[in-house]
Amino acid sequence: MSGSAVLSVAVQMEDFSVEEALRRLRQAAPGAGAEVAFVGLVRDQAGSVTSLTLEHYPGMSERSMLAVCERAAKRWPLLAVEAIHRVGTLGPGDQIVLVLVSSAHRHAAFEGAQYIMDAFKSEVVFWKLEDRDGEKVWIEAAPSDHQALTAWEETSGEGAP
Repeated sequence: MSGSAVLSVAVQMEDFSVEEALRRLRQAAPGAGAEVAFVGLVRDQAGSVTSLTLEHYPGMSERSMLAVCERAAKRWPLLAVEAIHRVGTLGPGDQIVLVLVSSAHRHAAFEGAQYIMDAFKSEVVFWKLEDRDGEKVWIEAAPSDHQALTAWEETSGEGAP
């Protein structure tokens, strides 16, 4: 459980390599039977987003991310977690966040990764300023993000909300 899980979190401006992060995850948990990867991207469904600028409070964001990963490792038998969140100005299609989770079994890996992302969206503070055709709009967590985290908190055992 959490005592043996290897947890790594980072906030950085530079892009990340999923392949390099997966290599680190495999080194941290060589006995894993399952790995789950989630990559979040800057989306532009309406074709009007020119950029997304993310800011954070250094130190606080990393501590919040680590606390979420620790909770996940206490709830599921995770072997390793690697989470990276980018800051700075990004364009449509750019990678924003990476969550990699390994476990002996797929259900724990899937659920652990989903929980971590749901908690990141609701709890970890990143200020997001979207530029939509020259108009700047602050983006906040959606009610559905908070509802997803609440559903996890209401379930005491493993199982999707």
